[in-house]
Amino acid sequence: MATETTPGSTDTITDKAAQYLEAIYLLISEGRPAIAARVAEIVGVTPPTVLGTLRRLQQQGLIRLTQRKEIRLTEEGHAFAERLMRRHRLMERFLTDVLGLDWRQAHEEAERLEHAVSPVLEERLAAVLGDPATCPHGNPIPGSRSASLLDLSPQMRLSECDVGQAATVIRIEEAAEWDLDLLTFLERHRIKPGETLNIRDVAAFNDTITVTGVDGDVVLGNKAAERVWVHPTTAVAEGTSVARAPVAVAG
Repeated sequence: MATETTPGSTDTITDKAAQYLEAIYLLISEGRPAIAARVAEIVGVTPPTVLGTLRRLQQQGLIRLTQRKEIRLTEEGHAFAERLMRRHRLMERFLTDVLGLDWRQAHEEAERLEHAVSPVLEERLAAVLGDPATCPHGNPIPGSRSASLLDLSPQMRLSECDVGQAATVIRIEEAAEWDLDLLTFLERHRIKPGETLNIRDVAAFNDTITVTGVDGDVVLGNKAAERVWVHPTTAVAEGTSVARAPVAVAG
């Protein structure tokens, strides 16, 4: 494992510190405030531990803190995190499409392998895979030339759909990978990009939504449904909408 010795050099970032940069990148890309507590939760460390590493990343010129204590990536930090995310998502594609690993296994292996991927191997992976636009969960691969072909029409969270709608899954928010049990559940029930779901029930009293997919009915809590982004494909049938309380934003 690399050791931090030279300020400003990404060649000396430890694998754990790189995970911090990934976590910050993901929080920002999903529109969630990147604060120390959330980074600690994602990486799986205590708040005092995360603060020490964040200070070192700040000294290296990879992050900065706003007056509201939100973390921002510098230009160098963003480039490093984006490169790591590209390698992670390419590796997940290889592990699922070529080696047949499930989503959970692919994520865990990609976490270990992404740090060892050289620029040569990165580009060879992209070429062998046909320059894929997304990871297996539908999230764009940075630097992919085919990403420009992605459907950018309006999307919504599954938790925002109403009874009577049908919706096609576009992507599983990257935050779902922070909960590997949820990732396994979604894959097992075929809630994955390209699949169509019919919204059968929205229960305000216990914050759940019931959808019908290729494997029958599946009940998801709203926090899980928030992680699934869809294109609604049909309007709500007249008289079938269900009043419900506003969905709380997942932490």
